[in-house]
Amino acid sequence: MNRTRIVLADDHRIVLDGLKGLLSPHFELVGTAVNGRDVVRLVEELKPDVAVLDISMPLLNGIDATRQLRERHPNVKVVMLTMHPDTLYATRALEAGASGYVLKHAASDELVSAVEAVLRGETFISPSIRNSAMDELLDPNRRHAKSTLELTPRQREVLQLLAEGKSAKEIASILEISPRTVETHKYKMMDDLGVKTSAQLVQYAIKHGLVSV
Repeated sequence: MNRTRIVLADDHRIVLDGLKGLLSPHFELVGTAVNGRDVVRLVEELKPDVAVLDISMPLLNGIDATRQLRERHPNVKVVMLTMHPDTLYATRALEAGASGYVLKHAASDELVSAVEAVLRGETFISPSIRNSAMDELLDPNRRHAKSTLELTPRQREVLQLLAEGKSAKEIASILEISPRTVETHKYKMMDDLGVKTSAQLVQYAIKHGLVSV
């Protein structure tokens, strides 16, 4: 019987090593990544059964990485692993297409069970944060009726990189677009969100979990 193939992503090497030790006895760990862009590429290359992602990763956060993975590889299950015991993050993760949401401090007890649950077609949320609001999100009809952000996927990518201190030229290189297009996205976001400064844009990114503080 073939073992479940897993790709794992976390930007902290010590955490990554610990998670490897936790998952390896149960599953086949086929690849690891330390940022969201690399994990999207790894899934494209390795075609795993499950991707386990941290939310707060550089270059592309776990939630937007999940959204890309679900669009491109709908058969790959995503389990979000995070330090955030916040229903806002859990809500966004589910809306993006994650099937599991596990708190890091509970990973040793819950992560293997979460992977097994999503493979059965179930949704797993750490019991310590699951409540009636979370239960509503388990209904697909209600899940897709909600929207937490007003930005397009490309705008969120640009905003995260801006919040990480990247210049327009650096962002253009990462996203393979022109610096002028980066600036266009920036000022369109400022206009749409009603903010006047780059600092206010960064505050928006932090508030909505696009980048960690």
